[in-house]
Amino acid sequence: PAGASRPPAPAGRLYQLIHLAAALAEAVGVRDVVGLIADQVLPAFGADGLVLSAADAGRLKITGHHGYDPRVIERLDGLPLDTGLTPAGQALASGVPSFFASPAALADVYPEAPQISGKQAWAFLPLIISGRPVGCCILTYDTPHTFTADERAVLTSLAGLIAQALDRARLYDAKHDLAHSLQQALLPRRLPSLAGLEVAARYLPASHGLDVGGDFYDLIRLGDSTAAAVIGDVQGHNIAAAALMGQVRTAVHSHATGGASPGEVLSRTNRVLADLEPDLLVSCLYAHLDLARRQVTLASAGHVPPLLHHPGHPARVLDIEPGPLLGIGVDLPHPVTTLPLPAGSTLALYTDGLVEVPGTDLDETTGRLAHHLADAGGQSLDHLIDGLIHRTWPTGQHTDDIAVLLLKAAGRPARSVAGGPPTTRPVPRG
Repeated sequence: PAGASRPPAPAGRLYQLIHLAAALAEAVGVRDVVGLIADQVLPAFGADGLVLSAADAGRLKITGHHGYDPRVIERLDGLPLDTGLTPAGQALASGVPSFFASPAALADVYPEAPQISGKQAWAFLPLIISGRPVGCCILTYDTPHTFTADERAVLTSLAGLIAQALDRARLYDAKHDLAHSLQQALLPRRLPSLAGLEVAARYLPASHGLDVGGDFYDLIRLGDSTAAAVIGDVQGHNIAAAALMGQVRTAVHSHATGGASPGEVLSRTNRVLADLEPDLLVSCLYAHLDLARRQVTLASAGHVPPLLHHPGHPARVLDIEPGPLLGIGVDLPHPVTTLPLPAGSTLALYTDGLVEVPGTDLDETTGRLAHHLADAGGQSLDHLIDGLIHRTWPTGQHTDDIAVLLLKAAGRPARSVAGGPPTTRPVPRG
């Protein structure tokens, strides 16, 4: 009839298969595979629903779906492969696709299946790679649908492509989850509290890749009125970078709590990394905060300079003389710089992912951030971090990891618990 949709001709089906093969080859995670099937495969075959499941310990675990009531998915998820509620397990065990044009056709073999989903036609496509079952793809229709020989042939071929894409996606997701868990375990769960100091921190992974990198931050309580703030960046975006980040953070923490000066902390950490021979370089900025004396002493290992804002004055990018990067194996000193930190001052430590924008001058970017820091007014530090990130990356599509650590000196100078003189000592010049 006029206006009725017609299935593509065989040449059109072949073109669709080639196009889908190329698209599936670029899919990264399981979510990408599910989205691609929903956006391109379902319309190409006039289907309305999708269930993508993976074989896991003798069960069918649903990894994605489209066009289904969540309550139905909850009932289907985790069914054993030999269940009598769906042909998915049988299709996967035999390696042979199953096509059912109507509820009556499906009910003849699986009486309860049509009652679960309310669908009217099904294509069960086993996903098999080199004889190994990896899952099942189910295309469903809201109305009865007769599968032509051409459709069956193309869907059978398509199942092989989906199987490979799903297998790659599952491996990617597993690697991503492992890397992300590793990094989260190595970053501090929470920062210590210190009288007279407000603190906020943020870590954002790059907007692409494995969402794992070597950016790190830490705040180390050294006494009633002293603390050490550290931020750093390990080369790379992989598990090796995250693991080295954990080693650097541990070394810095150990030397800082052992009483080393800022310059000594970085020099000793550099020697530790040189012994490890990691083949990765690390930039790091270390700040010793003395809240009783209202001063901060900084040492840098090739790290981007921090921002400092005193109340009533313009914020500025600090001119810190940098020492060598950590891990290069050269026993050189790390110079220190001591600056006043009056009440209300805000010190912003960050990694280069915040300021290195392709096609933008670095000095201009840091200058804009300094102005934003000065204009923040009475914002909370968490909102201030949001504003700094948005100032540089308004779309949120940052190309590198970002770590930000904000420290604000507040209130009266910290005193010892007994009310005597400050429990601090002058910081030696590294």
